[in-house]
Amino acid sequence: MSAILIFMAGIAAIITWWMAQQRLTSKPWLEVGRAGDAPGRDGSSLAIEKIGLGVFLAVVGALFALFISAYFMRMDMADWWAVPVPKLLWVNTVALGLSSVALQWAKTEIREGHDEAVKMALLAALATAVLFLVGQVLAWRELVAAGYVLADNPANSFFYMITGMHGLHIIGGLVVLSRTTLRTWNGAVQQDKLRLSVELCAMYWHFMLFVWLILFALFAGWANDFIDICRQLLT
Repeated sequence: MSAILIFMAGIAAIITWWMAQQRLTSKPWLEVGRAGDAPGRDGSSLAIEKIGLGVFLAVVGALFALFISAYFMRMDMADWWAVPVPKLLWVNTVALGLSSVALQWAKTEIREGHDEAVKMALLAALATAVLFLVGQVLAWRELVAAGYVLADNPANSFFYMITGMHGLHIIGGLVVLSRTTLRTWNGAVQQDKLRLSVELCAMYWHFMLFVWLILFALFAGWANDFIDICRQLLT
């Protein structure tokens, strides 16, 4: 229960910060200005897109929070043997981090109108994201070769299930990112829509990186120490 509360608190903090950035908590009826100064429908539609993604990410965060909570509850039983963390996961973590950085770069460059830099940033994000997925598959194969098969141990099942679910979300993000990259190279989409698409991809990727860092800490055993510290502070 402590794990899920801490994870959900982190999700809530991210969503609150994001809402503040989007001015969703503002009170327009208290703002002074002429009626003609009000934002148009385009601004509202952009906000709706981001709100929709924010709600979706909140649901995804709750899903992973349930997985983490179940992981902590199950690991206290006698038949649990922790899965060793392959060194390749470190490389995968760096790859996903670079992908997130590349998308932040693309988000910055598209605001400045640097089309060529945006193309390079999106390609870099795509390449490093694919590298992350390939690395995850190789890490699975390494564990299976070492005898850590799916049905041998509950810890194995949790590891494959949680990392697999995270990988599926990355694949889903890759589909959207690939479409955005193609549209950028073709130049067939309006600049405002392209900018929105890049911003949504960056938002999604940053969130998935955050989730992966939590999962990596969980599998490495660092989360256990953090939870123990929190319990000591609460008691």
